Amino acid sequence: MVDETQSGRPSPESRRQQILDAACERVRQSGFHGASMADIAKAAGLSVGQIYRYFENKEAIIAAIVAQDLAEMRDKFAEMESRPGTLGDAIDEHLPEGVDKCFDQRRAALALEVVAEAARNPKVAAIVREADQQERALARTMMERDRKPEWSEDEFQARCEVIGLIFDGLLMRAVNHPDLNREALTAVLRSTIRHLLS
Repeated sequence: MVDETQSGRPSPESRRQQILDAACERVRQSGFHGASMADIAKAAGLSVGQIYRYFENKEAIIAAIVAQDLAEMRDKFAEMESRPGTLGDAIDEHLPEGVDKCFDQRRAALALEVVAEAARNPKVAAIVREADQQERALARTMMERDRKPEWSEDEFQARCEVIGLIFDGLLMRAVNHPDLNREALTAVLRSTIRHLLS
C-alpha cells in the first residue's frame, strides 16, 4: 500500500521506495549496466525527470539499496541482542530464517550484482565498503557478548570475519546450488558457528 499525503499524492518516502523497488527489479533482470535510468523510470511508472528528483544518479540508488539492507541487518542484530541467553542461542533461533534469506534468488541476485558493480566502479566500491564496515562493527558488538578472554584481538576479528564470509558465501551457493538441502545445511552451520563462538 502506498502512503499518501493529505493531498492524496504519494509521500516522498513512498515514492522513493517505489523507485527503489523498480530499480531492484531492473537490476536483477539486466544488471546495473543494463538497467538505465529510463528503464527504471518505466518500471516505476514515472518519468526520468521524476527519478532525478529523488536520486542524483544510479550510484545514489545503489547507496539507498545498500542502506536498506543495512537497516534491516541492524534491526535483526538488535532483535538477537535483546534475546536472553548466549549469542549461540540467539543464532540457533534465527539461523533457519537467515539461511532462507540467503537462498532467496531475488535477494541473492541483487546482492551479487551490487558486489560485481563494486568490483568495477570505485564509487560503488566506496558505498559497499562503508556498509561492510558498519556491518562488521554491528557483528563485533554482538559477538563481544560471548568473547573468550584467551582470544587475541586478531583471533577475535578473524572469527567475526569467518562468520561473515559464511553468509556472504551462502548467497553464491544460492545461485550455484539452489536445491541444496537447507535443513541439513542449517544443522552443519549451527555446529560450525557454535565452534567459532567457543
